[in-house]
Amino acid sequence: MSAALPAWWEPLLSRVTAADAADFTRLPTPDSARRESAVLILFGEEDPENGPDVLMLQRADTLRSHPGQAAFPGGASDPDDIDVAATALREASEEVGLDPTTIEVVAHLPTLWIPVSDFLVTPVLAWWRSPHPVRPVDPAEVARVDRLPVSELVDPANRLHIRHPSGWIGPAFRVREMLVWGFTAGVLSTLLEMAGWSVPWSMDRVEEMPGSGKAPVP
Repeated sequence: MSAALPAWWEPLLSRVTAADAADFTRLPTPDSARRESAVLILFGEEDPENGPDVLMLQRADTLRSHPGQAAFPGGASDPDDIDVAATALREASEEVGLDPTTIEVVAHLPTLWIPVSDFLVTPVLAWWRSPHPVRPVDPAEVARVDRLPVSELVDPANRLHIRHPSGWIGPAFRVREMLVWGFTAGVLSTLLEMAGWSVPWSMDRVEEMPGSGKAPVP
């Protein structure tokens, strides 16, 4: 572990470097897909007393793809990107104005498959060593940017499951009026467990996916 990283990076760093796709999903990763992409999972720390936080954005409601969803910064690879880290950093710069020189890439997580879009996504884990203000660069694409404290993400009052109309049920977080679910919540939930940050919460709290037209299930 780099001497510049705070102590809380362990045991997360040790766990992710030995992880494989099965630790994050039950879906096997195909050899190829429609397109490759990357997301940036950026942990920072504004105040050591408050512990780490993670950078998250909320997509604009007017987008055709995943409108209104909370997500890590990221997107599809471009031919000029030299690797998945370059993709994640470029997308974060374009979406929220992140300065790539202020972060340290720590590890690449296993590449995961998102069947609904047929994308292969590689999460890039990074440390925000010199945080700076970020914002939606284009409000037509990104409605909101926030740093969600890990302490609030693991609060049992903020954890739940979301049920998709297809019947799929997955973990979710409701923090600071932002609902994190789907692929993003699944990866985040696994990382919280690997880091030893997660605490027991009510696993029977299930709500219908937003916009499904069904009432929450208590």
